[in-house]
Amino acid sequence: MPALAVDAATPVAHAFASCDAAARFPAPPVVGPAAATAADTAPWSADLSAALYNVDGWGAPYFFVNDDGDVAVRPHGAATLPGQEIDLAKVVAKAAGPRAGGGLGLPLPLLVRFPDVLRHRVETLNAAFGYAVRSTGYGSRYQGVYPVKCNQDRYVVEDIVEFGAPFGFGLEAGSKPELLLAMSCLAARGNPDALLICNGYKDDGYVSLALMARSMGLNTVIVLEQEEELDIVVDASRRLGLRPVVGMRAKLRTKHAGHFGSTSGEKGKFGLNATQILSVLTKLKAIAMLDCLQLLHFHIGSQIPTTDLLSDGVGEAAQIYCELARLGADMRVIDVGGGLGIDYDGTHSAQTDMSVAYSLEEYAAAVVGAVGRVCDRKGVQHPIICSESGRALVSHHSVLVFEAFSATAPGRLDAATAYLLDELTDDCRADYRNVMAAAVRGDYDTCALYADQLKRRSAEQFKEGVLGLEHLAAVDAFCELVARGMGAPEPPRTYHINLSVFTSLPDMWAIGQQFPIIPIQRLQERPAVDGVLSDLTCDSDGKVSEFIGGRHSLPLHELPTHATRGYYLGMFLGGAYQEALGGLHNLFGGPSVVRVSQCDGPHCFAVTRAAAGPSCADVLRAMQHEPEVMYEVLKQRTDGATAAALARAFGAMPYLVFDPEAAVLSSGESSGMSSDSEGSAAGAAEDEDDEEWEFMRGLTV
Repeated sequence: MPALAVDAATPVAHAFASCDAAARFPAPPVVGPAAATAADTAPWSADLSAALYNVDGWGAPYFFVNDDGDVAVRPHGAATLPGQEIDLAKVVAKAAGPRAGGGLGLPLPLLVRFPDVLRHRVETLNAAFGYAVRSTGYGSRYQGVYPVKCNQDRYVVEDIVEFGAPFGFGLEAGSKPELLLAMSCLAARGNPDALLICNGYKDDGYVSLALMARSMGLNTVIVLEQEEELDIVVDASRRLGLRPVVGMRAKLRTKHAGHFGSTSGEKGKFGLNATQILSVLTKLKAIAMLDCLQLLHFHIGSQIPTTDLLSDGVGEAAQIYCELARLGADMRVIDVGGGLGIDYDGTHSAQTDMSVAYSLEEYAAAVVGAVGRVCDRKGVQHPIICSESGRALVSHHSVLVFEAFSATAPGRLDAATAYLLDELTDDCRADYRNVMAAAVRGDYDTCALYADQLKRRSAEQFKEGVLGLEHLAAVDAFCELVARGMGAPEPPRTYHINLSVFTSLPDMWAIGQQFPIIPIQRLQERPAVDGVLSDLTCDSDGKVSEFIGGRHSLPLHELPTHATRGYYLGMFLGGAYQEALGGLHNLFGGPSVVRVSQCDGPHCFAVTRAAAGPSCADVLRAMQHEPEVMYEVLKQRTDGATAAALARAFGAMPYLVFDPEAAVLSSGESSGMSSDSEGSAAGAAEDEDDEEWEFMRGLTV
């Protein structure tokens, strides 16, 4: 305990009658985070915001901050011409704006897809491998596949097949439904030479389906994940009279550290070890099917951090490939799997799972070089190189936009509240006066000790019923004011967001994945508030408090007044895995979705498809409830106007709605929206039958 003590009975002039901390505390030395306040009056610009959020680091070549302070999109990457950039804030205004003003009236959160970005990713990946093949004199070609598990959305898969057709780009499936969608998509619009890679654990149904795909003329390869699967493949092929093309997944010794490397190495979940590979070869040779073995697959792990590790793993796999060829297999393709990483934090480093220390071109050169060197050394013909680079293809193509609708306010000690401090018990008042005496002397260590003691003592006396709630609040505000007066940074404020982390950002809470999150507008203004994000769910894990760059808070702006549109944030680079992994915690479903393409119109974009997110009825049905029956039960206890309101509630999205026009969903329009009734309760009762019909029609479409 500090030696200084002041008699509680000694009259002391009230320290905070004016609530001006600067007037009461001598200026302490300004260091650390508080030092930034010294420049708060300096001019701010969109360029400074871009640097603050490192947009050029993680966003290039697609995302940047324009002169209006909005995040904008270059849909064709570095080849985007002036006048082709798409302002993301204008897209949101179009999608979420009222229909009366020309908007689509879609409720937030909103997922914005950019198929032009997807096309550019497909073309860039193939161009990188094409250049590596030509520049090294490689004796074969690159022919990749997209693993549909990364994002199974119909339009994403169809776009990739269409954009990849000139390159013979195919698909990879890991389950029966994924195989069905891959078969359908490739049959309808794929290149006849495109590969259909069948990974994952298999039973007779899966294998039979893959063989049917081959009978339809699709270039299907059944990859053995376990030695036992060979018997299933042989039995099914004999029963159907179809000769299969088989691959096998090798379990390499090479692995990398970190979360994404946990599925690689000798203890990895998938693949055959050396003994099992030789056993499969022996069995195939015994039944005269060794020529069916044509592909070797392996996977080092997602987010491979360096090309050194990549070259090591690819070199090991290429050695296995050459051995298979030496032992009589009709080898043609080496599938290097996934692993092409994304620079989520923009640091271009290999220190964390959030970044990689290479470019796309360097990745392709490392793969082609490693395969070529081993095959040349062993005198084996260069194979077709396949990769399953799903994360790298789809991560950039979508942006999740959500609204911050409220924020906690900093503690304030007004004159009326401050005088409650004089009503504290004698020992608390002694602590209070000791805080003030130490502050006047500039003894900040002693000041902090007494402030902490005052806060703890007040809490104990509140629990005992000695102090009231207003006294506890006054002490908290006083201690916060003391901390600020001593130069301590203000703690982060909590911004409440209209989103479910569990539904839309599942990797954030499940594995600690970090995605770039920044405001999508007002970036010409200084973001003067440090904030953390709290979602709508009733779960303490429903928050975002870790951000790229090692930040424990995010620079944000003060929220606008209620008379203006909301404060919009964007989550970037989340186009892979998040949609499929998201759950229905608290029955919050997915976001509304729009597809936006670059065009020559006044805003440089056109919304080519729009759909509202799942309604309350949709998510209830997903959990085996029957919304139609629920509605009928509830309607028996209501009058006509209430029944109409119930119908609207079942048809609305689960998220908060701050625009009444966006509160009702219907399947009757291409946008997935219908106009809400703005009539009186009497009018709603008169239209009860129409409301019920619209609701029931929406449930069954």
